[in-house]
Amino acid sequence: MAVYTEVPFAEADALLQRLGLGALTDLQGIRSGIENTNYYATTARGQWVLTLFERLGPEQLPYYLRLMQHLAERGIPVPAPQPAPDGRLLHQVAGKPAAVVTRLPGSHRLLPDADHCRQVGEMLARMHLAGADFPLAQSHLRGLAWWAETVPVVLPHLAPAQAALLQDELAFQQQLADSAAGRALPRGPIHADLFRDNVMFDDTAGPDRLCGFFDFYFAGTDTWGFDLAVCLNDWCCDLDTGVLDELRATAFVAAYQAVRPLDHGEVRLMPALLRAAALRFWISRLWDWHLPRDAALLQPKDPTHFERVLRRRIAEPWHPIALPGGAES
Repeated sequence: MAVYTEVPFAEADALLQRLGLGALTDLQGIRSGIENTNYYATTARGQWVLTLFERLGPEQLPYYLRLMQHLAERGIPVPAPQPAPDGRLLHQVAGKPAAVVTRLPGSHRLLPDADHCRQVGEMLARMHLAGADFPLAQSHLRGLAWWAETVPVVLPHLAPAQAALLQDELAFQQQLADSAAGRALPRGPIHADLFRDNVMFDDTAGPDRLCGFFDFYFAGTDTWGFDLAVCLNDWCCDLDTGVLDELRATAFVAAYQAVRPLDHGEVRLMPALLRAAALRFWISRLWDWHLPRDAALLQPKDPTHFERVLRRRIAEPWHPIALPGGAES
């Protein structure tokens, strides 16, 4: 969500008026993130987010936009894509594919406690179930195939011990994915990037309440357990050491399982899925750090954090507690 493409005010105004959202009164670039160009757009009718897609093409984007529409229609608090009069959700701005979605209320909780984790865990399970009948399928674009393509690109930038760890873990994950147990994991649409800065909370009416998940542009069809592992590695992780916080992790998984009990395969393979989630983000941060793109406001993130997390997950495997009655794997 850096700014790679400067958007003329008049062009953004024309799009919002064409969508029936009113005349544009303010347009501000969003500093956070690294993949797409994003702006906050304000009209008399409300606040919106204008996204220009810098890497994704028109053949990939309908999956994300239709998924968000599908989830919003089922009561999951996600940004709702705004259609043109003919129903199209994908538009064009400054020569790039673009979308306009509702701006969620609230703000991030970057130092979450167990209650925040419970709320995210419950909503994640609700989201997985709501997406189970989504008719489109598309591979997770930052999944195993992308890891295999990207590891050789970043290896020359690593010390020998780092390179060995990266190669060994990739081989481990490839073997897991090809195993009967890996292939049997329940799957469907996943967010795949549900970090603390992709969730909104609001406390204006009292205690903090979760009011939205956003940034679905890494989503794809993959295992629900991997999505859960991505969340545990961020929401329940000590950012200085990479240690998984037992209190927060237990609260997160208990709330998830109250909505969708994990099957026995997911419980058994959770240590490996936590490693997979750490590997995915170590690779992507290495790529962004060593092979950056030019962008106004771009802030690549330090990859060493997820190297620490991966080493911790290998040294300290963690299994959630299985609830009675979970589905057989």
